[in-house]
Amino acid sequence: MINLIFKFVANQLHLLARKLNLTYNEINVIVYFFVVPLSCAVLIDVYFDSYFCTLLFITFIVGFRVGCTNFKLYADSLFLKSVQFLNYFNRFGSNYYKTSVWICVVVPVLIYFCLFYLILI
Repeated sequence: MINLIFKFVANQLHLLARKLNLTYNEINVIVYFFVVPLSCAVLIDVYFDSYFCTLLFITFIVGFRVGCTNFKLYADSLFLKSVQFLNYFNRFGSNYYKTSVWICVVVPVLIYFCLFYLILI
């Protein structure tokens, strides 16, 4: 099941990268370091009836965009560091696929579930 989830998510990221004329590493960084945190910031602001987290994160994104002169190079570097982080858990009996699914799929889904729950109650 882990391998199926990993392959499904990876395939979707590859497809999105092709459609947007980006590399896999670029889309991976955009999704996991910008889109997911921004969407969580929006949900937190909805819960608190505020704009603070969203505006703060958008300010970060704008500052990053202004300061980042070569996003492809940055994305490649950050993606490799992410792979190293995920492979770190191999020493505890995991593997890259398992850790990727837990950290990059299950944890965000749980966070979204909790945020939606808080908003809807």
